[in-house]
Amino acid sequence: VVYSRSHYLREIVFVIQSQSNSFHMSWAERQRADLLQQTQSLTQTPPPVLLLHSLTDNEGDWSILPLLPYLSSLFGKNSSWLVFLEEETNVKVTKLLQALRKFDRRKEWFLGKPLHDEESTIIHHYAFAENPSIFKYPDFSAAWALSIPLLDRLANKVRDDPLKSDFTIDLKHEVALYIWENGQGPRLTAVPELCTEPEHSPTAQHCATTLRRPAPLCGEPVKKEDIFVAVKTCKKFHSERVPVVKKTWEREASLLEYYSDHTDPSIPTIDLGVPNTERGHCGKTFAILERYISDAVPKTSWLLVVDDDTLISLPRLQMLLSCYNPSEPVCLGERYGYGLGQGGYSYITGGGGMVFSRAAVVRLLASDCKCYRDDAPDDMVLGMCLNALGLPVTHSSLFHQARPEDYSRDFLAHQVPISFHKHWNIDPVAVFNRWLKDESMSTSTHGLNKSTKEEL
Repeated sequence: VVYSRSHYLREIVFVIQSQSNSFHMSWAERQRADLLQQTQSLTQTPPPVLLLHSLTDNEGDWSILPLLPYLSSLFGKNSSWLVFLEEETNVKVTKLLQALRKFDRRKEWFLGKPLHDEESTIIHHYAFAENPSIFKYPDFSAAWALSIPLLDRLANKVRDDPLKSDFTIDLKHEVALYIWENGQGPRLTAVPELCTEPEHSPTAQHCATTLRRPAPLCGEPVKKEDIFVAVKTCKKFHSERVPVVKKTWEREASLLEYYSDHTDPSIPTIDLGVPNTERGHCGKTFAILERYISDAVPKTSWLLVVDDDTLISLPRLQMLLSCYNPSEPVCLGERYGYGLGQGGYSYITGGGGMVFSRAAVVRLLASDCKCYRDDAPDDMVLGMCLNALGLPVTHSSLFHQARPEDYSRDFLAHQVPISFHKHWNIDPVAVFNRWLKDESMSTSTHGLNKSTKEEL
C-alpha cells in the first residue's frame, strides 16, 4: 500500500492560487511547506507544488484557462490529477489521496465542492435564468481538481480556439461554464471530502480539505485615522443614497469626504470641478487621487474609494489592512479581468471598494497614465495603468461588487464580508445590519468579537 500511495502521490500536481503581494506570497510559501512536509513521510519524491503567480509572466494566469496549455505540456505525460488550492485551503494529504482514488484517473473528471445560485444573477450574466440552481460550480476555497485527460483536452481547446470572454468576473463560475461547454463537457462532480469547515471544527472529521483561519490576523488593526475615505456621489443621489451611508457606516470613518458635481454644505460635498457623467467617472476618480496626495487632506497610508451605494464594514477593513505593507504599492479589492485570454489586464471593480496604499497612488500619478475621457470606466483605466506599470492587483473575495443575493449562500457562509454594492431591490440599511455590522463595533475595533477576528 505504501508503494502505491507514494506512487500515486507523485501523480498529483498541486497548484496554489497565489498572488504576487508580499503578504500573499508568504501565505502561499507556508502552505507549500506544509504540503511538502506532509508528503515527506509518504514518498521519496515530493509532488510538484506550484505557486500560480510565479509560473509565467502572463498577468492573467490567475484566470487559470490561459495557463492550461502550459500545465498540460509540463505534466500531461506523467501525472493523474491537477489539484487547485486557494491560500486559505488546508489539505490533509492522505485523506485527499483516498478521496481521489475513488475516481478513474483515465477518465475526464472535474471535482469540487458544488455551489449554485439561488436566483439568476448579474455576476453570472444571468446564466440559467430559468432555473439558476441547476448549474453547479466549485467553491475554490475547498480545492478543486481536474483529471489529466480533461486537462489535456481543455488545453487543446484553449490552443485551437482562443479564449473569447471579454470579462472575467466570477472565475469559479466561468471555469465551470468553460469545462461544461454547453453540455458537451463534464459537469462538476461533488466530492464530500472537499470542505469549507474551519480546520478544527468537529464536523470536519471526514474532510480532506478545510479552511484555515489566519487568526489573530496580522497584528493590530490599522487605525481609522490612517484610512482616508472618498465617496463618489452626484447631485441626484444626495437625497437618495448619501443618507444610507450616513445611517450605516459613515460614523466608523475618521476621515471621509463626499465628492460630487454639486456643492452641498448640508452633507457636505466637495465639487472637484469634474462634470458628472452617467457612467465611468474616470475624471472624478483621478481628481480624487490628486487630492489625496495634495496638502488639501491629512496624510494617511491608505485611500479607500467607494460609490455612494457601496455598503462597507470599515472595522473589518482595518483588520484586513493590518496584513499589508503600505510602503508597497498595494491595490486591493475584488479583482476582475478584461481580455485576459489575449494579454489584457486585471482591475479592481469599483463598486466593492478600491483600496490603495499611498505608495500605489504616488506611483500611479507619477506615470503619464490618465483618463482618455472623463466618463471612461475609472476602475478599468486604473487597471490598464497598473498593468502598464507592472503593479499587481491584489484580490480579496471579501469585497463584493454585487448584493448578497447575487452570491451563492454556501459561499458567503464561510466569509466575514467587508463590502457589498448596489441598492437595487433591497433595503440597504437592513443588508448592512445583517451582513456588515458587528455588535461591538460602534465603540472601537478592540471590542471586535473574537469569532470575526478568526474568520478573516
